[in-house]
Amino acid sequence: MDVTPRPSPNFDERALPVSMIVLHYTGMPDAEGALDRLTSPEAKVSAHYCVKEDGEIIQLVDEERRAWHAGKSYWRGITDVNSASVGIEVVNPGHEFGYRAFPDEQMASVIPLIADIKARHGIGRGNIVGHSDVAPARKEDPGELFPWWELAKRRLALPSPARDLMDPFWTDAGFFLALERFGYDVTDTFKATLAFQRRFRPDMIDGIVDGECRAKLLALLLPRPQ
Repeated sequence: MDVTPRPSPNFDERALPVSMIVLHYTGMPDAEGALDRLTSPEAKVSAHYCVKEDGEIIQLVDEERRAWHAGKSYWRGITDVNSASVGIEVVNPGHEFGYRAFPDEQMASVIPLIADIKARHGIGRGNIVGHSDVAPARKEDPGELFPWWELAKRRLALPSPARDLMDPFWTDAGFFLALERFGYDVTDTFKATLAFQRRFRPDMIDGIVDGECRAKLLALLLPRPQ
């Protein structure tokens, strides 16, 4: 892969080994504005990589360093997500500035970038997540239009279960216990449900726990034969 360096001053030292990849959208009107912010000392935000809509990959922070992309986040017991993750910003205006589909040229760079990072660090599929997964109360990115299925079919992310689904008829409290076990912060149960739906049922994001949500979560938690 061709990678263009554009160093950001916004990083510090890791306190944990890399075990996650966190995907974001930039959520700004254009790529240059996003890159200016990611490299501004005043902004105090960064990511390891930024992928433009034409597929160009910009490296902002060395993977050995802790970039500042996740903010206050949580996933599977990890509270210092920045220390444990590689952050990838995918250029897209986001919900505030005209959210749109991610171009094929862009995904043609995002996919091999994720595959390379995953292989080098030995990251499990369940730890390749969106910003909304690790910060459901605050974030919506990369959003419901992000093509997670393209990653899943290459074993780069967990697929959304679709076959042989069975509703376990949990109470809502039981669902949130299971959702927390899966990895989410469920302090805000409504926002946690939205994040789960955005990731695993993007065609209907209503924050309501129903049979399909319960069945998909059960399938994600069940062990799979190798």
